[in-house]
Amino acid sequence: MNAAPADQIRLLDLQALDARLDRLAHQRRSLPEHAEIERATADHSALRDLVVAAETQLGDTTREQAKAEQDVDQVRTRAARDQQRLDSGAVTSPKDLENLQHEIGSLARRQSDLEDVVLEIMERLESAQGRVTELTARLQHATVVLEEATARRDAGYAEIDADAAKVTRERETVAAVIPADLLKLYTRLREQQGGVGAARLFQRRCEGCRVEFSTADLNAIKAEPKDAVVRCENCGRILVRTADSGI
Repeated sequence: MNAAPADQIRLLDLQALDARLDRLAHQRRSLPEHAEIERATADHSALRDLVVAAETQLGDTTREQAKAEQDVDQVRTRAARDQQRLDSGAVTSPKDLENLQHEIGSLARRQSDLEDVVLEIMERLESAQGRVTELTARLQHATVVLEEATARRDAGYAEIDADAAKVTRERETVAAVIPADLLKLYTRLREQQGGVGAARLFQRRCEGCRVEFSTADLNAIKAEPKDAVVRCENCGRILVRTADSGI
């Protein structure tokens, strides 16, 4: 393949722009906020699950308290009714009076037991409410941490993307004046050679693979026509000759 020396030198400009785009892409992928967002997302998710569990426990305990208080009210109502019967004098039979008094005593003990249950549930309810409050506050803080990290990442994206857009426009300008067949070869080699498709021959050395050429190799390269597209025998990249090539 042949190409004007000026077009071959333009490949070095294109390679430099592509290298800048690769660095920007790497920088975008390597922003420290990525790891921070990953950690913050995991913390946020775990806290959200804990809040749901705590709220579920609070709801269950609230319903348990309501049921226990209802049981107390039922016993209290029944005891009040029995006491009213006893106080009214309507029950005159000694046996019935004895039974009624016994029932009133049993209901009093039952009410006391149920009230103890209510107190125990109230303690658990207070603990559950405190747990929900604590976890909700932690979740809110985790949300802020995640949002701030995301905002910093997006700001980093915006800065990098602006630079990348500028470099891309410069690249398009350079690529537009490079012959299509030369550009195609460069693109293929760049994909095969880790992002470097063209390298300068500088002071007897290929800047793509850093191999230094022997005198015989340099003489062979020197003998090639100026418009010949030379390839490095070691790495296969396009070898661009300049005034500093040492030939």
